[in-house]
Amino acid sequence: MSRIQKTLSDLQAQGKKALIPFITAGDPSPQLTVPLMHTLVESGADIIELGVPFSDPMADGPVIQRASERALKFGVGLRDVLQCVREFRVNNRNTPVVLMGYANPVERMGVETFISAASEAGVDGVLIVDYPPEESSEFAAALRAAEMDAIFLLAPTSTAERIAQVGQLASGYVYYVSLKGVTGSGHLDLSAVADMMPRIREHVSVPVGVGFGIRDAETAKAIASVSDGVVIGSRIIQLMEEAGPEGAAAAVKSFVSGIRQALDA
Repeated sequence: MSRIQKTLSDLQAQGKKALIPFITAGDPSPQLTVPLMHTLVESGADIIELGVPFSDPMADGPVIQRASERALKFGVGLRDVLQCVREFRVNNRNTPVVLMGYANPVERMGVETFISAASEAGVDGVLIVDYPPEESSEFAAALRAAEMDAIFLLAPTSTAERIAQVGQLASGYVYYVSLKGVTGSGHLDLSAVADMMPRIREHVSVPVGVGFGIRDAETAKAIASVSDGVVIGSRIIQLMEEAGPEGAAAAVKSFVSGIRQALDA
């Protein structure tokens, strides 16, 4: 059983929902990434999604695009992201870390090299936005062989066939994108999310986390009532932007702690 699977199983046994915050490695500075990861855990995060900076993040809205741009200006690449995970693991052996990014950096490193390096660093799951399930069976199998989970996206436009394909390959959890569009955009429709859940669960046996558009504790609690967990990224990065590097950790702690309290209430 992977760290992700154990964490989600333990939460389900306790009747709790998973809190999965996202930050981009290297933003607002490379030196702050590992401390911010620890701050997320201290504030109640169950799983951390760590973004790999990329120059053309097609699924990400302007807030996360800016985070990638800032990280890239510092020269942060995939090997640096893996080093962040290694440093995080020195003091935290339990909190799962999922790398979220795009195919180009992985292909450039080499898939086999990446999987080996990620496993060695202490990564627990990988979500590659532009690896469609139709072309990812070997990648998912290789991750599982290295005791990591393959995380896949589903969306409001996903067909029953696509959901079934994801259900066959996914381990750990599935990330349901609650909005049509990019991260941080649009208005989240709770009823539409609730209507989609039975369609997903018909084919998907792993837990379902919901993200895109969750900006406050009230919305997070509502989404958690119909899912297994919430994923929050753009709002966290926006708050760090507003606070600046000196105030980033405090801003993250205040916001994420509030979400945790709402989910547990």
